[in-house]
Amino acid sequence: MEEFVVSARKYRPQTFKDVVGQKAITNTLLNAIETNHLASALLFTGPRGVGKTTCARILARKINQPGYDDPLEDFAFNVFELDAASNNSVDDIRNLIDQVRIPPQTGKYKVYIIDEVHMLSSAAFNAFLKTLEEPPKHAIFILATTEKHKIIPTILSRCQIFDFKRITVKDAKEHLAEVAESQGVKFEDDALHIIAQKADGAMRDALSIFDRVVSFCGNNLTRQAVTENLNVLDYETYINITDLIVENKIPELLMAYNEILSKGFDGHHFIAGLASHFRDLLVCKTPTTISLLEVGEQAQKLYSIQSQKTTQDFLLEGIQIANDCDLKYKISQNQRLLVELCLMQLASITFDGEKKKAESYIIPPTHFRIANYSITDKTVVEKPAVTIDIKPEIIPEVTSESIEIIEFEEEIEEVTLENIEIETPLIENNIEEVPIEKIELPTSIDISSEPKVSAFSLASVKAKKDLLEAGKSIIKEEVHLPTEDFNETDMLLYWNKYAQRLGDKGYKIMESLLLINDPILNGTTITLELPNQGSKIDFESEKIGLLGYLKGHLHNHNITIEVIVNESVTTKMAFTPQEKYNRLTELNQNLDILRKTFELDI
Repeated sequence: MEEFVVSARKYRPQTFKDVVGQKAITNTLLNAIETNHLASALLFTGPRGVGKTTCARILARKINQPGYDDPLEDFAFNVFELDAASNNSVDDIRNLIDQVRIPPQTGKYKVYIIDEVHMLSSAAFNAFLKTLEEPPKHAIFILATTEKHKIIPTILSRCQIFDFKRITVKDAKEHLAEVAESQGVKFEDDALHIIAQKADGAMRDALSIFDRVVSFCGNNLTRQAVTENLNVLDYETYINITDLIVENKIPELLMAYNEILSKGFDGHHFIAGLASHFRDLLVCKTPTTISLLEVGEQAQKLYSIQSQKTTQDFLLEGIQIANDCDLKYKISQNQRLLVELCLMQLASITFDGEKKKAESYIIPPTHFRIANYSITDKTVVEKPAVTIDIKPEIIPEVTSESIEIIEFEEEIEEVTLENIEIETPLIENNIEEVPIEKIELPTSIDISSEPKVSAFSLASVKAKKDLLEAGKSIIKEEVHLPTEDFNETDMLLYWNKYAQRLGDKGYKIMESLLLINDPILNGTTITLELPNQGSKIDFESEKIGLLGYLKGHLHNHNITIEVIVNESVTTKMAFTPQEKYNRLTELNQNLDILRKTFELDI
């Protein structure tokens, strides 16, 4: 049985041309070699699996024999790799310094690759400083790390820094396609795209995932098989979820989320992916930003179709709601409920509730509205609106006798034909629309001094006149509110009770404001002095509740509260024993005599 070599080792780049996604760095290193501008200390930094160590090895082979690029010759005897994670002491660095002094036996340079250099101790860094700044002419140091911020600044200042970027999804997918073709593996474009996305910018991870999926699928990589093996939520899931959200199907939406959880997916991963899906739909709506959409060709078509079903406002609000759920997920005690509430909110964005539609009526509700003003002396005066409804039984012809005026709450000086706004009804069931000309209204109806009736038409004007002639009138009932007398003692009693209620509820600041000074009663006006404007603003927020409480318990609805700001008013509180004693002696002078008689201490 032939030994299996993982793709990450088998397809490891042997020249700078083979390095994926780091063209800027490889070109810089090649130009530095050709022009003899190569620094003696280089720092390769970036995420895992992006080619730092690989580029260091290619560079070590390239600089030893200019013009000689045999992939089989790696000059291993001139390359020294040191793992700083396990060799991070001062003694390890001293041994390295001793080896640096010895020139190479063959080749031009000795290259020292120190991986995970951020793991060196502070003492080891300090021991390495002098050699790193002024190394022998035959020595080149290449430091590699994933955490540049952990390296001390004195080391960084002595190195030429190369920042390796993450491999883009497009570059990773193209490299995976080359690997698959070399192995005779058939694949779908979306399948490789999912693998590249799962790798998160690391080429080594992408190749490892590729090996795993090939072991599961064989020589035919399909999108469905890849998503099943990697246990990822693909774009089809989010497209179906979004369709349910747009259609306001909350029950089906909750069932779909339950099915996702039953497959072992995490709710946090799902809601974060949903926010990203909304972002992708928003990107699809503008041709200039469609290049930001990192999906396959088939997925792009589906995204484009769904983006037409959604508005920009919906997507922006959806991203905000999903992102808010993402932030609250870790601190939530009921995480499933949090995500379900988020989904219901998303499904309610475009849902206005059940509304009565005009189609459900044989004749739609049609009304005319009198404008909220009178035209007496051509002066605008705000007046309550009067609604005039057309009765349905007078169709197909509407006359002035069929107009009904709904009872209005306040008196209107004059209602004329000129200040009536008419909304033309849209008649269903093949009945022609009612022409405005057929509606006859009186030129002027003066109702400023007439009694109110529930409704009247022109046919009932006579009845109304008869009512006036008979001398009958509707007299509005007067509501009498209690105005019992009370004294200042009763007022203070309920004032203090209300303050105590606030304190029991935890509103200590408001309680102290009410008790900061005794209010003064003058008739039915209660005056309270407060020390500053800020305390007055705080008191105003509780004033309505306090006023209602006092009116109810003192049985007097004429009570008013007046607040006066007096900067000299301060809270009189005793803190020290001496202050407490002075306060007590102000209340009772005999206390001082008692203390002196018995020679008591305070």
